[in-house]
Amino acid sequence: SERDYQTYMELFDHMKRMMKLPDLMIYLRKSVPSLIAQIQKRGREYEKTMQIDYLRDLNERYEEFIYKQYEGRVLIIESDDLDFESNPEDFRKVINRIDAELFGLFSAENF
Repeated sequence: SERDYQTYMELFDHMKRMMKLPDLMIYLRKSVPSLIAQIQKRGREYEKTMQIDYLRDLNERYEEFIYKQYEGRVLIIESDDLDFESNPEDFRKVINRIDAELFGLFSAENF
């Protein structure tokens, strides 16, 4: 809800005043269909009642936050096709992207 979102943003604003922003925020972006598949795979009882509209709204809020409100460095990684559990190579690719962003090491791979 808008009220909950505003509460989170107020909390974030308070935290920003007390701490410095991280060197890099990693945003693993997923589409709603990918989120649904991941939720189904996990099989957590409390997640089974999530509505598609809720996931869509949550994704929109993340996008708004990343693009319009967050002031620090962000690395956005499209993660629909990443599977850290079954494919360790996917995790290595993400680590390489983070290293490239932070330290200029390795070549940043496209996702």
